[in-house]
Amino acid sequence: MVRGRALLAAVVVGILVLAACTSTPGREPPPQVPGGDPQRGAQLIEQLGCGSCHVVPGVRGADGLVGPPLIHWSRRGFIAGELPNNATNLIRWLMDPQSVEPSTDMPNLHVSQGQARDIAAYLFGIQ
Repeated sequence: MVRGRALLAAVVVGILVLAACTSTPGREPPPQVPGGDPQRGAQLIEQLGCGSCHVVPGVRGADGLVGPPLIHWSRRGFIAGELPNNATNLIRWLMDPQSVEPSTDMPNLHVSQGQARDIAAYLFGIQ
């Protein structure tokens, strides 16, 4: 009888482990940025010199250590510790960071709304 219980327990544990390994995590997909062009966003990140301050995966020369690395952007909860991380707020931040956080070291690069949308589309697409 003990042997039967041990076998049943082993089978149950095996099923639970198998289920845990084959299921996908309940993570929401990255926010979409309507009208944003991620390829153009990567080009803008390079042209604007964002990589002089930030590590940005997939952008040549983007290995700066002044600002935070922009890896796994879609997993972040907040922008500059102030705004919930979503497309609208990221576009706002990129266009005028001082309006969100007056003492930030992030420079205002005077990007247009379209440029900010493209950059946001790239950042939210980083895996």
